[in-house]
This record gives sequence, C-alpha cells and structure tokens, in this order.
Amino acid sequence: MNALEAAKVAQAALEDKLGEDIKVLDLRGLSNIADCFVIASGKNVNQLRAMADEVEQKLFKEGVKLHHSEGYSGGTWILLDFGNLLVHLFNREERDFYGLDHVWGDAKSL
Repeated sequence: MNALEAAKVAQAALEDKLGEDIKVLDLRGLSNIADCFVIASGKNVNQLRAMADEVEQKLFKEGVKLHHSEGYSGGTWILLDFGNLLVHLFNREERDFYGLDHVWGDAKSL
C-alpha cells in the first residue's frame, strides 16, 4: 500500500472518530520527510487518543505498521509515523499555534 492509499485509510478512520478539519497533504517532491501528511483536530485528550488508536488499527489491518509515535501521553499533539505517511493529531490550540497547514502550504491538498 502506498502512502496516498494509506492516507485515505487514515482519513476514513479519523472521520469515524469524528475528527475535525481533516487534511491530507501530498508532500511528494516537496520533502524527504514523508510522501503524505494527514492533519486533524480533536476536541479533547480522549478523542485524540481514540483517533490515534483507530488510525493505527485500521492501517495495521491493511498491513501498514506504525514505526513510532509521540505525544500519546500528553494528548495535545499526537504524531503517528508510518514511514512515508505521518499523521498529526492536534487539539485546536496546538494546531493553531504550530500551523502545519500553513508551513506546508505549498503541498497539494487531496
């Protein structure tokens, strides 16, 4: 499964958990970090953790394994690293503060 296909699975998982303002960014040709970012917001720590768990489970079922995660215990910004796909889950304040949507403004939104 390529990064774009995995991003669509992640997007669907986030929609299932009522993630807000979900964006899929195509970073191919713009960055060596990853081919895709998925960025979404949640209302509280419990929702962000549920969103992270759902993404990890759905992608695992598709054969995509989580390489590394950060921020699960803090619950304000959770990063899920699937190799060529990075999933960023924020509470609203952190998302506005870090502005990844704007930092990667040159990326094509899918």
